[in-house]
Amino acid sequence: MPLLSTADFWPLLVYALAVIGLITLMLGLSHALGAKRNDHATHEPYESGIVPTGNAHIRISVGYYLVAILFIIFDLEAVYLFAWAISVREAGLPGLIEASIFIGVLLVGLVYVGRLGALDWGPRPQKNLRERQ
Repeated sequence: MPLLSTADFWPLLVYALAVIGLITLMLGLSHALGAKRNDHATHEPYESGIVPTGNAHIRISVGYYLVAILFIIFDLEAVYLFAWAISVREAGLPGLIEASIFIGVLLVGLVYVGRLGALDWGPRPQKNLRERQ
């Protein structure tokens, strides 16, 4: 393996200095040219020109977060399947079997989550008064 000399690192050093210089220039210009006025409206949230009303701290159902987490989990699994789809020819039959097992585990998980009621978005029906007692 050939030894690297310091002459090989000059392009990297020039690039790093250019990046740091550009960042410094952009931050300096935004600070120098930015608005200096500081009034009450500066710290108010801007919602498409609509004046905000009420408190921003509202209670959101736990079901919303559960659906969001499940979406992220199954969305990440789709990324793995896209990577497999790109290399399907190189993976051959063993890759197909592994991907089938992976999809099967995902389907079992989805059925399990569905039976738990985690994917029900609507309001839950209330039980009859006689059934509660």
